[in-house]
Amino acid sequence: MSRLWRSADRGVFGREKLPTKTPEQLRAMRRAGLVVGGCLEQLRGVVAPGMTTAHLDAVAEDFIRGRGAVPSFKGYHGFPGTLCVSVNEEVVHGIPGQRVIESGDLVSIDCGAIVDGWHGDSAITVAVGEVGAEDKALSRATEQAMWAGIGGFREGRGVYELGGDIEDSVRASGREAGLAFEIVDGYTGHGIGQQMHMEPTVYNERVSAAGPKIRVGATVAIEPMVTLGGCETHELEDDWTVVTDDGARAAHWEHTVALTEHGLWVLTALDGGEAELTARGLPFGPLD
Repeated sequence: MSRLWRSADRGVFGREKLPTKTPEQLRAMRRAGLVVGGCLEQLRGVVAPGMTTAHLDAVAEDFIRGRGAVPSFKGYHGFPGTLCVSVNEEVVHGIPGQRVIESGDLVSIDCGAIVDGWHGDSAITVAVGEVGAEDKALSRATEQAMWAGIGGFREGRGVYELGGDIEDSVRASGREAGLAFEIVDGYTGHGIGQQMHMEPTVYNERVSAAGPKIRVGATVAIEPMVTLGGCETHELEDDWTVVTDDGARAAHWEHTVALTEHGLWVLTALDGGEAELTARGLPFGPLD
């Protein structure tokens, strides 16, 4: 789940913190991450034309609770669902309900789970049935931008610097596809641990400060949101669902990642991120 970090929330650049976790705590977060990753993998195979977003939500809640975990989102500041399900022009925080998923839809599914007090948070965008080439390029560009941010999560860097990595990836994908992708204004990733949303802010665009230093044991949720149109959005009357002002379609990808003494460990990826990290020449660093 994304959070809108307003200036009153984040304070002055550089005053945020990026706490570290012990190896035992990272292993606990990995258990939560595996529940989230497994749930999203099941949902990827289940989502189909004719299904309501409420049905998808029920499948997710059964999966999470069936593994002894608790949905992170349900009841969070009053949010009523286990998932955020955002369709087409909906960017994030879509409330599951009676909306029927149709062939050609882009469906962003955001999922969180708590195991033994530790959180995992991840999102995917699924193309349902036959979708256009632009929609496929949008989702691919957003996913690639997430991995660019993950790859930049290195010891000694400032965590705000990930925004430049993500922005550069989105711009490069746009040039390659011949499309003008835009990064959603105001929404960011976040720190994560025994709370779902913690310091620091993880920007999706380049900013003027480096932010707190990344150290071994740090964990963040990296989650770019990208559109085929403008970057401006607004909330619907439900006070949750965020939609693009111009009705353009959006995509949302997210993983929770840890930096270990061995390298990167993507806690919400079923393989820990091994395939994607190895393909990019990045260090895969799971704990035994």
